[in-house]
Amino acid sequence: MKQKFNVTGMSCSSCSANVEKSVRKLPGVKTAAVNLLSNSLVVEYEETALDDDAIISAVVHAGYGASVAGKESGKKKGGDVKEKNPVEEQLKNMKYRLIVSICFMIPLMYVSMGHMIGLPLPGFLSGHQNAVGYGMTQFLLTLPVMYVNRKYYQVGFKALWHRAPNMDSLIAIGSGAALVHGIAAIYMMGYGLGIQDMELVASYHMDLYFESVSMILTLITVGKYLETRSKSKTSDAISKLYDLAPKTATVIRDGKEEEILVEEVVAGDILAVRPGQSIPVDGVIVEGQASVDQSALTGESIPVEKGEGDTVIAATINKNGYFTFRATRVGDDTTLAKIIQLVEDANSSKAPIAKLADKIAGVFVPVVIAIALLATIIWVLVGATFGFALSIGISVLVISCPCALGLATPVAIMVGTGKGAENGILIKSAESLEVVHSVKTVVMDKTGTITEGKPKVTDILPLEPKASDGKKEKLDENSLLLMAASLEKPSEHPLAEAIVEEAENRGLEFLQTEGFQAVSGRGIKAVLSEKACLAGNQSFMEENGVDVAEAESTAHRLAEEGKTPLFFARDGVLCGIVGVADVVKPTSEQAIKELEHMGIEVVMLTGDNERTANAIKNQLGISKVIAEVMPQDKEKAVRDIQESGRRVAMVGDGINDAPALARADVGIAIGAGTDVAMESADIVLMKSDLLDVVTAIQLSKSVLRNIKENLFWAFFYNSIGIPLAAGVFYNLLQWKLNPMFAAAAMSLSSVCVVSNALRLKGFRTKFAFHTEAPTKEISCPDGSCIRKPIEEKSKGEDETMKKIMKIEGMSCNHCKMSAEKALNAIEGVTAEVDLEKKQAEITLEKEVADETLKAAIVEAGFEPGEIQ
Repeated sequence: MKQKFNVTGMSCSSCSANVEKSVRKLPGVKTAAVNLLSNSLVVEYEETALDDDAIISAVVHAGYGASVAGKESGKKKGGDVKEKNPVEEQLKNMKYRLIVSICFMIPLMYVSMGHMIGLPLPGFLSGHQNAVGYGMTQFLLTLPVMYVNRKYYQVGFKALWHRAPNMDSLIAIGSGAALVHGIAAIYMMGYGLGIQDMELVASYHMDLYFESVSMILTLITVGKYLETRSKSKTSDAISKLYDLAPKTATVIRDGKEEEILVEEVVAGDILAVRPGQSIPVDGVIVEGQASVDQSALTGESIPVEKGEGDTVIAATINKNGYFTFRATRVGDDTTLAKIIQLVEDANSSKAPIAKLADKIAGVFVPVVIAIALLATIIWVLVGATFGFALSIGISVLVISCPCALGLATPVAIMVGTGKGAENGILIKSAESLEVVHSVKTVVMDKTGTITEGKPKVTDILPLEPKASDGKKEKLDENSLLLMAASLEKPSEHPLAEAIVEEAENRGLEFLQTEGFQAVSGRGIKAVLSEKACLAGNQSFMEENGVDVAEAESTAHRLAEEGKTPLFFARDGVLCGIVGVADVVKPTSEQAIKELEHMGIEVVMLTGDNERTANAIKNQLGISKVIAEVMPQDKEKAVRDIQESGRRVAMVGDGINDAPALARADVGIAIGAGTDVAMESADIVLMKSDLLDVVTAIQLSKSVLRNIKENLFWAFFYNSIGIPLAAGVFYNLLQWKLNPMFAAAAMSLSSVCVVSNALRLKGFRTKFAFHTEAPTKEISCPDGSCIRKPIEEKSKGEDETMKKIMKIEGMSCNHCKMSAEKALNAIEGVTAEVDLEKKQAEITLEKEVADETLKAAIVEAGFEPGEIQ
């Protein structure tokens, strides 16, 4: 069983290491992984040997709080009641602590250090005779700062008591030592005044360190506040996914529409969706058609045309058209819920590179405490004052930063997986994200991966057959296609379906067939318009006395190109050939070029014959092809490549390629995020686009580069900061670090690490090549999405025009949809609004005045800007 827990009280990587160590000691625990960024713990354990309460007890015993994720707040119905965001609560609390700390720190700094820059002090605080009052005033100003920041002491000393010190322990020991020294100094000054030993009073008068206590706590809180604010931005992608889900749904019951909460929808319900509305759950359209924007889940901005029988996904947006659909997946079973779960699981997992930081973090704090203690003792032994030695020890404690080490990996992983989700790339674990960057060979299945996965008509080649009177009958493409489709319509063969689909796309009306007879593996016989017709392969034609000599060279050329030539004859005379093939996706060639440009070998695996495989190889320039491979042998082909010493990524559809996907170092499932794909692959591509493989590899490289940068600076900071604070350079260069500056440096290091990881939010795929033909995304009968070339316009056809219009006043997706709806309502206008850029990309099929476009935006309630 795998269970997620929320953990409270953690502040650094030492905390996460201590929690993991405590839980892993329990019997029956298989794995335990703490995510410092999300303050969560994921444990996989045997239910017969362990339960949730035992795990919680182990975490509590380690000095932290724990609860089963999701149980402490429960689900709230109604949609309008929003659960409290723990990060927002934490930020609110930190802001309060920060304000109080600053309010008391400013007068404290004035009292303790104002005289250094000539600022006057009240008479009752001036001079050695008022030393006790001077010290007590600073002590009283320090207490409120310590009280509002008491968490450092509560957690720090508790962790120390359990022999698992963390960052809070360093702060508690350092500031606590300074406070004790200050109190002792007050007593010593009182004693000196009592015996009139003014030299004793003078020696402690300016050596109180109360200002260091206040400044350390305030600066650490400033750093934590900035760090938490930055960390909250790393989970934007997940937050956006959560916000996509609509709160209500319109269900049709007893013939009436009724609005209910999404939580109340059950599988089998019939729901209605109007233009501009979000689809509440997954389902299948039963009536109507629409253009659905799936960009939020797939990253593809082009809407997909959906009709009866097509699947729709929760949280996608109905751009136009009214339809009803039957709910098939609801609640946690929807595609959106599974995507969110995948992203959260990836964030909870650990990349192999994180193990180095974890090992160091486990011993980091105890070593720092030992260094601080040793440095203090050494400075006392070499003759330094106790105050000097104490400041050295405090500086070592507060400059050491286990936070930077602990945050180096998880923040980059969270931003990286979130960025992948934005682009329709679901990365199931941090390990997958790390491994894919080192892939040297990409093995690809052909059908459905490189190609579209279903036959398409590629060539329509009519001939000029002689009629019975010796004259030639002139045939055009549509005439031949009409004849072919009418013959093939009663057939259930996949090649027949391709011809029928092409005829339907051209709007042809089928002829009535009589005497239909299918000859298995050969062809078809039927009567069309009182004429005997044949359809089939070359052997079938020759068997029925049809002369095919005129078309043999054409048929051979089509076969060499990997296409299947189908012959059609009427009254014993050959009429033409129709070429059918599983066509290559328009972006496949570019993707293969991009991979090879990156130094990655591309291997195509296919069960097709050598001739078809070589045709695809020549068309796309693939370096290596393995043909006539049975599904069960694909796993062996991947293993053979691995044994040659190369790291392999397998790209397939996640169904018949499951063994190969599991065998590969990284399994990449392509196509619509099916259940099988999500189970068998390490990375799931929501779009059937091989360019996303390139994006995944480039994203992995960027994340790993970012992690290494973070770890370098975290190690570099500590390796320089600790010796500097310990006074190693004091005798040589007179460099000594004040505890206040040490605290500031410590806070800054964590903020820098998180800020560096946030740079990944600007990740963009860089392509060295470009697809020649523009493509569009269309819907397949199985509900998946494919890319199809946009047909070139014939001569004389109107050219489209594109314009960019700025729009002010938009603030949310509803604004975006309203603006798009207003523009698309204009005849001849197709518009897509970019909310972030505050602009609309407008495609005009005919001339439309700028004033008309602006008027539509004004009517929608927004302010139009310039039009380019």
